[in-house]
Amino acid sequence: MEIRESAEDYLETILILKERIGQVRSIDIATEMNYSKPSISVAMKKLRQNGYIEMDGDGFITLTDKGFGVASNIYDRHRVLTDFFVSLGVDQTVAAEDACKIEHDLSEETFEKIREHARDAAQQRV
Repeated sequence: MEIRESAEDYLETILILKERIGQVRSIDIATEMNYSKPSISVAMKKLRQNGYIEMDGDGFITLTDKGFGVASNIYDRHRVLTDFFVSLGVDQTVAAEDACKIEHDLSEETFEKIREHARDAAQQRV
């Protein structure tokens, strides 16, 4: 099953929030993404039905292994692309926004070449 960009964004947000605040609830996701609580509830239901998240009786959300795989892949792309753009002289905020725009659509081949280039450039600076 191919996952949509919006689902990737939700999963990435859950991962980021988990790292930042520990336990994550739907309201935390709604606040972070500036979406309505009902929209988040619908999305969480779909993610749960498709095996990407689990929700306990208290409403705490955890990523399944499947969900963690998607989230960590997207978050890794986001960090690498943001760092790469910053190394080119792009403002941190703009770099992060641009990374969000392309992290989902960039081919694996192009992303790996950017990663290699960034790694090589960092080694040359040392």
